[in-house]
Amino acid sequence: MASTFGSVLRVTTFGESHGAFVGAVIDGLPARLALSEADLQPQLDRRRPGQSDLTTPRSEPDRVQIVSGVEKGLTLGSPVALVIANRDMRPEDYGELLGAPRPSHADFTYRAKYGVLASSGGGRASARETAARVAAGAAAEKMLRERHGIEIVAWVRSVGNVTAPDPDLAALTREAVDRHPVRCPDPATAEQMAGAIRGVKEEGDSVGGIVACVCRNVPAGWGDPIFDKLNARLAWAMCSIPATHGFEWGSGFAATRMRGSEHNDIFIKKGERLGTTTNRSGGIQGGISNGEPIVFRVAFKPPATISRPQQTVDWAGGDVTLQPKGRHDPCVVPRAVPVVEAMAALVLADAALMAAAVR
Repeated sequence: MASTFGSVLRVTTFGESHGAFVGAVIDGLPARLALSEADLQPQLDRRRPGQSDLTTPRSEPDRVQIVSGVEKGLTLGSPVALVIANRDMRPEDYGELLGAPRPSHADFTYRAKYGVLASSGGGRASARETAARVAAGAAAEKMLRERHGIEIVAWVRSVGNVTAPDPDLAALTREAVDRHPVRCPDPATAEQMAGAIRGVKEEGDSVGGIVACVCRNVPAGWGDPIFDKLNARLAWAMCSIPATHGFEWGSGFAATRMRGSEHNDIFIKKGERLGTTTNRSGGIQGGISNGEPIVFRVAFKPPATISRPQQTVDWAGGDVTLQPKGRHDPCVVPRAVPVVEAMAALVLADAALMAAAVR
């Protein structure tokens, strides 16, 4: 099972949804980086379940513990291991679901590949695994912020048919994003999104949405041409997040409706460097960062677990009606925000280390 991400900075996650722990091992984090649990916990607090009535009622404190690779508050250059205990497990909720593949879950495909399934909660396919990514991403982000001045801010751009106006990307902060539990920085739209989520929750259903992200102060020259393009790495990272169904950067699919004369980003002098008047390239040209903000969007499908009865077949092909008892998010995008930030940080930290090695 491929549970490792990255080239120079490599992160391996482990653990199942209803096991004792989830965690991560970070290999390649530079030595002498100041790092403690307090640096990682704020992002885990933003991701954890049970934050509001818009999320799953599963209650997890998600307290992270650094168990190796850090001494006297500084990284040693050896692997940094992080563990997060699972506290609020209810494997009994899944007993009746073991006899049949759940619609749009990974039950069928995991069993087809491995011949065995985790006994509850989707195992490694569960979004519970992303807690480990967020902890690792927070460590990578600390390195990016302190050594390169990079800022990463994600927000909820849409829920179902409700779309927010684009914010001021130069001024957007996480504090503004977190003022509403739906994590949309536009107050009026955030209320509409919350209403949409509560509505599908009351109906026993679910809804999807889009998380957007801006990465500021990324220098020009990070990334590689051809197969290791920076945008390709970001796409790989984002599409590995559970429930992801699409990725675009810069102008994205809207570029297909434009002409080259409309779409081209014109170069100008910006202080001591060259820059562009527009940013339809999303901060990446030819797979390499160009010094403009990196901007991308990630589409998330409606969560597959819903409270309504659903038809399926058992493993022998007989008709079955499933009535899920497990706890779930009616919409994943509010809690996906720190996961998107974490994966962006891991990609950029890896690119920073690769760029330093080349030079």
